[in-house]
Amino acid sequence: MPRVVSLIASATEIVTALGFRDELVGRSHECDFPADVATLPALTEAKLDATRPSGAIDREVKALLEDALGVYKVDAEALRVLAPDVIVTQTQCDVCAVSLADVERAVASWTDCTAKIVSLEPNALADVWADITRVAEALGAPARGEALVRDLTARIDAIAARTAEQPSRPRVACIEWIEPLMVAGNWVPELVALAGGEDPLGTPGAHSPYLDFARLASADPDVIVTMPCGFDIARTWQEMPALTERADWQDLRAVRDGRVFVTDGNQYFNRPGPRLVESLEILAEVLHPDSFAIGHEGTGWVRYAQ
Repeated sequence: MPRVVSLIASATEIVTALGFRDELVGRSHECDFPADVATLPALTEAKLDATRPSGAIDREVKALLEDALGVYKVDAEALRVLAPDVIVTQTQCDVCAVSLADVERAVASWTDCTAKIVSLEPNALADVWADITRVAEALGAPARGEALVRDLTARIDAIAARTAEQPSRPRVACIEWIEPLMVAGNWVPELVALAGGEDPLGTPGAHSPYLDFARLASADPDVIVTMPCGFDIARTWQEMPALTERADWQDLRAVRDGRVFVTDGNQYFNRPGPRLVESLEILAEVLHPDSFAIGHEGTGWVRYAQ
C-alpha cells in the first residue's frame, strides 16, 4: 500500500474518506480531522502568528507574499525520512496552505525521489469532485473515488431538491475575512444557491474578493454568514467587533432581523473536501430553519447576538 503525506487539511480528509487513513504517514500542521491524524508528524509550520487579530494577519501575509517568502515552511528533511510514495499538496491559494512550489523545493535535493506529487486546485464544486477522483487514482483506487463522489453528490442533490421547494430565497452575504472585509468566492456561492439562497456578492469559481463595507450595505442582504478562513466559532466571535462596532452595522437588514450567523469556517466552508456537504447542511439550516434541523447548531454554527 502507498505511503501518503498530505500537506493540506482538505486532502487529509479526502485521503481518509477514500479509506487510506492507515497509509497516511505525515500531515500539515493544520490537518486535524479526523482527530487521530494529530498523532502523525506535522511537516509544515506557518511563518506568521495566527493568534494575532485578523487585520494584523492580513498585513503580515501580504508582506510575506510581496517579498516572495511564502507563508509556510516545509520540513524537507522530515519529509525525506518518511519516504512517501504520494505527496498531496495544492496550487489553489498561497495563503491557505503549502504550495506546489514549496513541496518541489523540499524534494529538489532528493537524488532518489520517486514520490508522486498530486497538486489540487479546486475553484468550484466540480473541481473538488475532480480532485477526489485524482487522489483516488494516485492511490491506485479509482473505483473508491468514483463511489465517494457519487455518495457526496447524491447527498447534495437530496438537499437541493428540498431547498428548491422553499417559498423564499434569502439574499446571503458570506464573509470569509473580517478585517479587511472579504466575501467568499469559489464554491461558496454554489453552496448558497444549493441551500436555497442568493449570493449577491460572491462569484462562483472566482477567488474571494475584498469588499468595501459600503458595497455590503448597498447589497443589504437578508442573512449574513461569517466563515473566516482558519477560524473556528470562538475565534470568529472574538473578531466580530471589527464589524459590529461600525456605526452603520445596525442599519443592515440582517442585523435588524437577527439573521447574522457565526460558523466554523475552518472545519467546514474553507476545506474543499467531503465536508462541503456538511457546509451545505449548515447553510440550509440557517436559511430555512423551519425545514432543516440537521443538528449542526452549536458546533457548526451559532446565531450572533451582541
